[in-house]
Amino acid sequence: MAALVVADASVLIALGQIGQLSLLEQLFGEVTIPPAVEREVVSNRPLLPGWVRTRNLLRALDSRVTQAALGDGETETISLALEAIVEHVILDDLPARRLAKGLGLKVVGTAGILFMAKRRGFIAAIRPPLDALRAAGFRLRQDVYKEILKSAGEGEE
Repeated sequence: MAALVVADASVLIALGQIGQLSLLEQLFGEVTIPPAVEREVVSNRPLLPGWVRTRNLLRALDSRVTQAALGDGETETISLALEAIVEHVILDDLPARRLAKGLGLKVVGTAGILFMAKRRGFIAAIRPPLDALRAAGFRLRQDVYKEILKSAGEGEE
């Protein structure tokens, strides 16, 4: 059974806004989302590509997650990641990321997806899509932005 990649809405919305949604397909082939994420994304972007698959949770929401007072999308995303064999869980919300990491999940965010895409040669440079994300209102601390550029070999000019 192939490992799953489970995503929250933010990465789908953000990459869609900057025309880079296909990077997820290039990196992972298929991305799985829970129903709450589908509802959130469809309200922002009516058509999801066929490689984005909605999967219902098989068990009740994990109590360790429901106690954290996260949004519905983050709660279902982490719960789905916990019940499945996952390669990555894609989350941008800081409290959700901390919780997921604390529960032993391998977490990556939207900026990390861009970094992976550059390393794999799917994009030539990370600065243009990072700048486009920031221009679209994506919150990324300046120190994190600089560190990503440095790690990608595109240090501040």
